[in-house]
Amino acid sequence: MSKKSTDELVDALSQLTVLEMAQLKSLLEEKWGVKAAAPVAVAAAPAAGAAAPAAAAAESTDFQVTLTDAPADKKIGIIKVVREITGLGLKEAKDLVEATPKELKASAPKAEAEDIKKKIEAAGGKVTLKGL
Repeated sequence: MSKKSTDELVDALSQLTVLEMAQLKSLLEEKWGVKAAAPVAVAAAPAAGAAAPAAAAAESTDFQVTLTDAPADKKIGIIKVVREITGLGLKEAKDLVEATPKELKASAPKAEAEDIKKKIEAAGGKVTLKGL
């Protein structure tokens, strides 16, 4: 695969919504006969382990954006914002909002993550940002 092809593949994958990424993951697991698992981190030392989360949060440039709460009386507004952010259809966005807590973006730059948080909170929902 050439550099250009690889770059085009990365660009195409970057355009996928969270739902499309999950479907792709499932299809690849099925085709390749493997199971994707999250890597397990091992702490170097107890003293270093205590200081590491604070340092990592301060240095994070990308964040995982998770919808943690969507009050029933605010769901319509939250669904509209989720559709705008993710590009999901109405049914998929509604299902995502009703299944909170749910990941909206696996990785987003700090400015984009904060913008998403503001939009969801303005619609009445709650969002958490987790530094990556």
